[in-house]
Amino acid sequence: MGKTKKTNLVVTSIALYFTYFIHGFGASIMGQYKPELSGAWGSEISGVVAVIAALGLGRLISLPFSGPLSDKFGRRLSGIIGVLCYTAYFMGIAYAPNMGVAYAFAIIGGIANSFLDTCVSPTCMEIYVNNPSVANMFTKFSMCISQFLLPYMIGAVASANMSYRTIFIVAGVAIFIDGILILFLPFPERGNKTAAAGQKTKSKLKITPAALAAILIGFTSSSTFMLWLNCNKELGMLYGMTSDQAGKIQSFYAIGTFAAILCSSVLIKKGLKEINILILYPAISTVTLLLCYFIQSPTMCLIGGFAIGFAGAGGVLQLATSTTAEFFPENKATATSMVMIASSIANYTILSLASYITKVGGEGAPRMILLLNAGVTVAGILLAIFVKKNKEA
Repeated sequence: MGKTKKTNLVVTSIALYFTYFIHGFGASIMGQYKPELSGAWGSEISGVVAVIAALGLGRLISLPFSGPLSDKFGRRLSGIIGVLCYTAYFMGIAYAPNMGVAYAFAIIGGIANSFLDTCVSPTCMEIYVNNPSVANMFTKFSMCISQFLLPYMIGAVASANMSYRTIFIVAGVAIFIDGILILFLPFPERGNKTAAAGQKTKSKLKITPAALAAILIGFTSSSTFMLWLNCNKELGMLYGMTSDQAGKIQSFYAIGTFAAILCSSVLIKKGLKEINILILYPAISTVTLLLCYFIQSPTMCLIGGFAIGFAGAGGVLQLATSTTAEFFPENKATATSMVMIASSIANYTILSLASYITKVGGEGAPRMILLLNAGVTVAGILLAIFVKKNKEA
């Protein structure tokens, strides 16, 4: 490969990572603008949480075919579909006249996520063939940067007396322009391995109890950080923080995720097995959630933001995916899809349950959601222990 081509592929990877930078806004911005959105849609706060849950429904609808489409017709097409859907999502949510229209655009946002998943991660691993795991981690890293910046951007928009729609519009325009670059930038050659891989995937999948448990960790690990991500601001305000102060919880969450990505890489290189991290990190998350329930203070919310970012969002889902793939060495893509489908089910069902709790729980709803989160996270620990015992048997 010539030097010029390598340089061009690096530019391609930057453009692809930028889509995940924007995805970081898309995944969390509605959670930061619940009052404004509920007012615009004529709904209660619980209605906004229900719309956020529809992101998971969109992923669930599209995941079964987004991967095969990417494999058959190329990563570029998958990426362009993801970009167009995300552009529609940002604009649609910003200008939706009611909750029904917003719900439809949230489903489109979930579809965008699925198509970006099946474009960005495999392409970047194909570009950086010598460091595929590091390349994949940078997708999470790109999201962390935007989620760290978001509260400060919201503060700047408010200080300038600009509409809450501003960030939605800027994000939509930015990812659309990035999509134009992706349309013309070169993509790495994938070789002629598709047919052979296709023959292998035709072999019958045997889902053992341990493999099923590993897949279900995709559900529990996603529930942990999605519940926190979309409900922490209300918890902070319940504990006496102003809206701007509560928004800083998101920044501590992002810092924790940064730290976990680096720490997990070092721990794994030093020999710590992934399955042990899948036990340790959820245990830290459970203790943190219970402390946030019993210690009702703004400081505890900030500590909780960092700890959940570290132990809940810092690569646990990715480690669950790699652990599941070990059970299906000839069907790694299928294994990945199963974990992501479990993650999408969590996004939809758990956040729908959180919406119901918000609706009926009154002022104490954020603390009730903490207990729900702790319970699901404990289930994840038990699943990981079961997987560990079976792997060591």
